[in-house]
Amino acid sequence: MMEIRGKFLGHPPHQMLIVFPLGLLVTSVVFDGIYDFGGRHERWAEIAYWMIVSGLIGGLAAAVPGWNDWFAIHAGTHAKAIGLWHGLGNAFGVLDFFGASWFFRRESPASPPDLALLLSVVGFLIGGVTAWLGGELVDRLGVGVDPGANLNAPNSLAQSPPFGGAAGDA
Repeated sequence: MMEIRGKFLGHPPHQMLIVFPLGLLVTSVVFDGIYDFGGRHERWAEIAYWMIVSGLIGGLAAAVPGWNDWFAIHAGTHAKAIGLWHGLGNAFGVLDFFGASWFFRRESPASPPDLALLLSVVGFLIGGVTAWLGGELVDRLGVGVDPGANLNAPNSLAQSPPFGGAAGDA
């Protein structure tokens, strides 16, 4: 049985908090794209800068209950390994790359160097992988949402019947 220790109004806080950095950091990449491909109007770069600042703060806030949730997962399970990759990828991939992007922008948020834009794109791509891993934890393995979670279920890329049908059903 898998039960998250700390809940807020009956729900795991990590799952409630991740929507903020996810949305903010993805939106920063969108605004960077508008800036880069739309004539380099400084306003878009400034908006992206503040989205990154907010996303980094939100990411750090979401990491604390996420770390707590990871400790609640039983050792030696598929879920524990996925949770480790999810957390490390977010901490040392997403937050580090967006943090580096922020660092290179900080002196001139309205005209970031190309390196800062590239770092954000890399953080965005890593975030896609770590978001999928988080989805595996919640949607596939039931971590934090199902008292009868199957912590060793195969990942969603393994062949499985769609919509809960039996394998081989037509």
